[in-house]
Amino acid sequence: MTVADLLVGKTGLVTGASRGIGAAIARRLAACGARVLVTARSADALAQVCADLPGGVAVAGDLRDPDHIAALAGTARAEFGTLDVLVHNAAAAGRFPLGDTAANWPRIQAMLDVNVSAALRLTAAVLPILRRPGASIVSVVSISGERGTPHRTAYAATKGALTSMTRAFAVELGPDGIRANAVSPGIVDTDLWAKNKAVPGVEDAMNALIPLGRWGQPADVADVVAFLASDAARYVTAQTIAVDGGMADTVQLHRGDV
Repeated sequence: MTVADLLVGKTGLVTGASRGIGAAIARRLAACGARVLVTARSADALAQVCADLPGGVAVAGDLRDPDHIAALAGTARAEFGTLDVLVHNAAAAGRFPLGDTAANWPRIQAMLDVNVSAALRLTAAVLPILRRPGASIVSVVSISGERGTPHRTAYAATKGALTSMTRAFAVELGPDGIRANAVSPGIVDTDLWAKNKAVPGVEDAMNALIPLGRWGQPADVADVVAFLASDAARYVTAQTIAVDGGMADTVQLHRGDV
């Protein structure tokens, strides 16, 4: 079996798939042979991604809406019958000092709703068609949840919660043959970092903190997700794999305003 055949005959659902890491994951799963259901809030952007997925299906909507979660589960059942791979990638993010928590509570609530509650509710919703030997859940967490980063306390808390939830999935669902793992990206060249990257000197400063000397690309994360989703990782579960160029394990994160 070649890498391109890792997921032949499999089906997957990827959240937050309209851009960045999520779009790269959806395309990688499809390139490995899977049929993929993608979701995100932007219908137009999602349709563009879906056009690259042979046999792909797109359902636009907000994961904070229970009706959308029900629609995703129903579509997966109607289109695929069973689900082999569930990727929790959708995320809300925010950056502000801890002292500004009260003023930013609506943003914090959105992070809790998308990063934590939606992942739990969606997993439960698709469980009847996911509960089969060889199925895999992969959550995209963050270096912030592993090490902590300044001005991202709430975001770090939600990603830490998703990491813990993933380990709990592994324990509870392992007897059914379902694996659950997480990938923890560091600095990835996506819209989340676009504003900081535009500041002169920031890119070089961050590169100096990364042993591999460069920012990650969405494809770097997508390749690891595809491995975890496949039978090549059949005895890997309850793990969080850093995809950060070695950053989290070798340096103390910059504590300034980056």
